[in-house]
Amino acid sequence: MRYSVRQVADFAGVTVRTLHHYDRTGLLAPGGRSRAGYRLYDDADLARLQQILFYRELGFSLEEIAAILEDPQAGALDRLRERQRRLAEEIARLQRLAEVTERAIEVQQTGVPMTPEERFEVFGDIAFDLSYATEAQLKWADSAGRREAMARAAAHTKEDWRRLMAEAADWRADLLDAHDAGEPADGERAMDLAERHRAHVTRWFTDCPPAMHRRIADDFAADPRAFALVVPAPQQRPGLAAYLCEAVHANAARRPSGAPTPSEEEQP
Repeated sequence: MRYSVRQVADFAGVTVRTLHHYDRTGLLAPGGRSRAGYRLYDDADLARLQQILFYRELGFSLEEIAAILEDPQAGALDRLRERQRRLAEEIARLQRLAEVTERAIEVQQTGVPMTPEERFEVFGDIAFDLSYATEAQLKWADSAGRREAMARAAAHTKEDWRRLMAEAADWRADLLDAHDAGEPADGERAMDLAERHRAHVTRWFTDCPPAMHRRIADDFAADPRAFALVVPAPQQRPGLAAYLCEAVHANAARRPSGAPTPSEEEQP
C-alpha cells in the first residue's frame, strides 16, 4: 500500500514541508510517484521515517542520521552511547536548574516585603544578586542559622531595614577609612571593625559565632557577589575583600571560643 505525503505527515506528526526537505536532501526519498508526479510512500519508507524521527528525538543532526542510515553498523552504537552520556549530563543539569529555581522561589517568597521603589530607597547601591542567593540557599540549605536569618529578614519592617542599613553604612565608612589609612588587617582597629560586623549579623539576622563569621568572610574574599552585599561595587578597593577576611580571621583568633563581647551582652 502506498500513502500520499499528506497521509504520511498526519501519521508521523510532521509537516509536509519537513517531508519535502527530507526528500530534497536524500534522507527520505519516496518509493514512488503518482501519474501526476505526487510523492507516494510505501511501508519501507515509513519504517525509514520512523528511524529518522527516533534519532531526531535523541538530538542527532540530519547529517548524523544520514550517516547512520547509510550504514547502521558503522559507528551507530558508539554514536548512541555518546548521545546517552550527553543526555545523562543534560538531565543532571536540568535537575540542578530545577532545584536552583525552587530555591530562588523560596528566596523571593521569604524576601523583604517592599515595593521595588521602597527597596531602592532603603538598599540604594547594595546589590542582591539572585544567582548568589540561590547558590547560598543550596550551600546552606541544612543550616539552622540560614533558616533563622531568612525568617528574621522576612519579619523586618521597612523601618527595621532603614536602621539596619544606616548601621551598615556607618560600619562600611569606618572600614574604608581604616583600609585607606593603611591600618593593618590584624591590627586593633581592623579587628574591632570585624567584631562590629559580627555583632551586626547577630543583632539583625542570626547568632554568628566566630567560626561562622570566618566562613562568611571567606565567601566575601572568594565571591564578588557576596562582597557586594556589604560593600557596593562603586565603593570597593582592590584587596578590600581580602583585607576584611583577614581582619575577621584575626578577630576570631583573639577571642576565646564562645565568649560574648560587650556588644553582644547589651543586645535585647
